[in-house]
Amino acid sequence: MLPGVADLRDRLATFRYSVFRLETLQVYAGSSEDPARAAFQRGDPTPPPDPHQDQWVAMLRAHHDAGRTQQRVHVVREPVSDYLAFELTWEYGPHAAAGEDIRIIPITDTWPADVPERDFWLVDSRHLFHLRYDDTGAWLGAVHVTDPALVAQACFARDAALHQATPWADYLAAHPTLLQRVPKGA
Repeated sequence: MLPGVADLRDRLATFRYSVFRLETLQVYAGSSEDPARAAFQRGDPTPPPDPHQDQWVAMLRAHHDAGRTQQRVHVVREPVSDYLAFELTWEYGPHAAAGEDIRIIPITDTWPADVPERDFWLVDSRHLFHLRYDDTGAWLGAVHVTDPALVAQACFARDAALHQATPWADYLAAHPTLLQRVPKGA
C-alpha cells in the first residue's frame, strides 16, 4: 500500500463532521477507474461495474445520511481534457447523487486566488493530508500534516475554493456536451 494511504482511508471512513477534497490536477492516472475511462472513450452509454466505485458511493451515502458534510472542489482548466470530461460526468455523477457537494472552479489562464496548486484532503478541519502524484498523475501516497499553522492554511484554502466554485450541476448545465454524457440515474 502507498505511504499514508491506510491512515487517510481510516480518517475518511470515520470522520465525524466534515471532509473536504481539493483537486488540482487535470489528469489522474493508474487507478481502478481505468476500465471505466476506456468505456467512456469508446462512447459506451454507461460505466462498467466497478466494486471499488460502488463501495465509495455507499460510504458517501452513509456519511450523507448520518448528516456529515462531504465537499470537493476541482480546479478545471478549460477547455476540459478527455480525462476531465470523464471525471466530470461518469465519476462525479454517482458521488453527487450519494450526497457529496461537488464544485468546479473553471479557469482558462489565471489560477484562483488563495487556492493552492496542491491536492489535499482536510478531515474534520484538523487532519490535513497532502497528496503526492508523479508527472503522469499517478498517486504516490499521502502525507499526514500535523502542523497547526498548515492545517489552518488548508481551512482558509478550503473556504476560498468553496467561495469561488460553481456547483457541479450548474457547471454541467452550462456545458451541454458534458451534461449529455452523464449516465441516466446519476
